[in-house]
Amino acid sequence: MARRSHTTDLGCIACDDLADVGAGKEGWLADNPNLLCALDTHALALADRSVVLVIGWSDPDSPRIKIRPELSPIHAEFISAVEWLVFDEIRVVAVGTSRGHLLIYSLNGDLIHKQIIHTARILRLRVRGTKKDLTTDTCAEEVCAIMPGVIARFDGSDIQSMLSRWSEETNSKFWDERERRKSGFPGSTFEQLPYQLWNVNKYGACADAAITGIMPPPLMEVQSSQRYYRAITIGEDAVISAFRLSEDRNRSIVGAILSKVVPATFSTIASFSKMIWRSDQASTQKSEVKPQSFARASPLTCLKDHPRKGEKLTLSPSGTLAAITDSLGRVLLLDTQALVVVRLWKGYRDASCLFMEMLVNNSLSSSSSHYEATKSDYCLCLAIHAPRKGIIEVWQMRTGPRLLAISCAKGSKMLQPTYRFGTSVSSPYVPLEVFLLNGDSGQISVINRYSQLKL
Repeated sequence: MARRSHTTDLGCIACDDLADVGAGKEGWLADNPNLLCALDTHALALADRSVVLVIGWSDPDSPRIKIRPELSPIHAEFISAVEWLVFDEIRVVAVGTSRGHLLIYSLNGDLIHKQIIHTARILRLRVRGTKKDLTTDTCAEEVCAIMPGVIARFDGSDIQSMLSRWSEETNSKFWDERERRKSGFPGSTFEQLPYQLWNVNKYGACADAAITGIMPPPLMEVQSSQRYYRAITIGEDAVISAFRLSEDRNRSIVGAILSKVVPATFSTIASFSKMIWRSDQASTQKSEVKPQSFARASPLTCLKDHPRKGEKLTLSPSGTLAAITDSLGRVLLLDTQALVVVRLWKGYRDASCLFMEMLVNNSLSSSSSHYEATKSDYCLCLAIHAPRKGIIEVWQMRTGPRLLAISCAKGSKMLQPTYRFGTSVSSPYVPLEVFLLNGDSGQISVINRYSQLKL
């Protein structure tokens, strides 16, 4: 009897250009901490400190794109985060740097947008959205930049509006304006996207963080139209911390102090830098925009368990569950609304996790293809990649059994396509899938979305 395969091969990214991001060395994909990966439905973005390589994996003849951002050699600036931004027909690559810059590039390698968020390394760019349906009465789409002890949130609609104007401008062939945007010379018109900024380092600098959703205002709080967000952070001092984030900047004591101190400090530094680094091209660059003050972040709870440290954080699509890996080889499943750990796995050192959706014990997997599965037909699962064991395990949420145990090659990496903004609720439902990239062969496969439990 033939052994059932739990993955389906989709394409391959093997090419000579991969040498620019370290391919060819053992463990180049999984063991290089500077290598960053971001997956789209038909393309993969790989970044290694100074270059971003975009490769189409579904079409071997698709052109490969290299993006080389202009980084500051004085501050040894490097690429520290990369992610796709997908709005209907517009697909761009977002890059975060070690100096707190957000850069957005077209698939032709043109710089669309540049903005400084905060003077700290961007650890991660998180793209997330929830759409209004029977279980959710609000719709929120956002891009978050995670920095040590800091969370910045951009509303998806603001980014979409900016990209729509850029697309119209490009189609209208406003070449002079595009050149001015790329040059950075006086007259360039990078608009500054509005965003919210919070300081969440009360329990120490975080290794990762996420906004999990909207929450009600605190008791005895004056009711207003502003929103409150719930945020989860992980790090060395506190394995898990939770905060209530307010849109109000006026009540933030830290923000009030920094709004006075930081601009003065930046002005002094800028004047001093001009004296030292003055050259024939001294006036060619625009002055940096003043950093934004912090809004109020109120701590809710924290879990300290020395020497355990939080390492990686991944959210479920609704944001109600979070999977957290720690330095002791455990995986914690956190209910982000009740702030309670509801499940624990042990013996998974260096693990990584991604949520996915599967058809479990459902005749749809083998029935007629004329029936289109809906969201209610799928159940939420957690894929845990244990590289030391060489397997990927898929567990049913929240307390269900293990559905799959898939062997994977050493040096493989789990990936997931980024959230697609603006997808209509009436569109055919696309379940959350997990992809597997084999670093040795360059093969990309997807974990099958159906499973049959042995009862």
